[in-house]
Amino acid sequence: MNPKRAPVETSKRYELVAAALRSNIVSGRLQPGHVLVEGPIANLMKTSRAPVQTALRMLEEENLIHRFDGRGYLVGKLSAPVAPLRCDLAKLGLRIPNEIDSALQNRGLWERVYEEVESAVSACLIFGTFRIIESELGDYYGVSRTVVRDVLGRLHERGLIEKTQSSHWITEALTAQTVRERFQLRQLLEPEALRLAGNRMAFDRISRALASERAKKGAADWRQLDATLMEHAICRAPNRPLIELIRQNQVPLAAASRALTKLGLPEDEIAVNEYLMLFDLIVNRAIDAAATYWQNHLRTIAEKNLARLKIVAVISDPPSAAPYLSVRDPD
Repeated sequence: MNPKRAPVETSKRYELVAAALRSNIVSGRLQPGHVLVEGPIANLMKTSRAPVQTALRMLEEENLIHRFDGRGYLVGKLSAPVAPLRCDLAKLGLRIPNEIDSALQNRGLWERVYEEVESAVSACLIFGTFRIIESELGDYYGVSRTVVRDVLGRLHERGLIEKTQSSHWITEALTAQTVRERFQLRQLLEPEALRLAGNRMAFDRISRALASERAKKGAADWRQLDATLMEHAICRAPNRPLIELIRQNQVPLAAASRALTKLGLPEDEIAVNEYLMLFDLIVNRAIDAAATYWQNHLRTIAEKNLARLKIVAVISDPPSAAPYLSVRDPD
């Protein structure tokens, strides 16, 4: 049975990318063994890597592609191993259905600008407060004031920027105190969401993710496990305001984590095993135990994030601030 897809005109960008890749896999243009890597796909479809990452995870869940020892994914089922085949995607003659290609182009400009600005803002969060200059942002990308305001409005909704009394847009700096407070909020909300989700969780998806990650033998990705936990467990809680609050609270923390990793700070190598233990509890329907375990785990994660944040104190400025970002002057 083919997976259910949203109408093209209302599909999110990662759904469009997944649909385009799925079409070429089913038609045989992408054959078993072809290596799929985020960068070349993003270039081919004129998008950023974020929607490509999500699209590849979707196709992996559909058993159309799988991870292997090398970088990226292999086309084909995990149960039918083949030798990796690395080719230039641009030379494979891949076809993107007209309606998907049109939707990708229509959504491309706004989303590309938003994703790049979000990345630039995220890189500044751990260095202090910066002002976003609207006119320079528009000039930098060559877009209208309407697009600029849409982008800034979205960033504001996600809790990454705020507006001062003098109507200046500024980044919401993450300090040790705000990181500690946000993790305290996670400890209060996320375990309770797990309990509320109960039998609404997608136990089959979590079980498959658990088996898939264990089969990688050390190549597992905690970020992918975290996405699975959010989508198929925590966000199944029947309380929309609670889920929205959880998602909004996580955005600045995730942004800061990405920025720290880009600076070369090592990530938590034992996090994967802790996620697998949590998944074990969920699959075995030990929901209360899973909630308690996750609460304790979040407390540990908070301390590790604070330790990483302290290292940044010796760096005065971000490695490369975008030209539309400037150190905030007092109002």
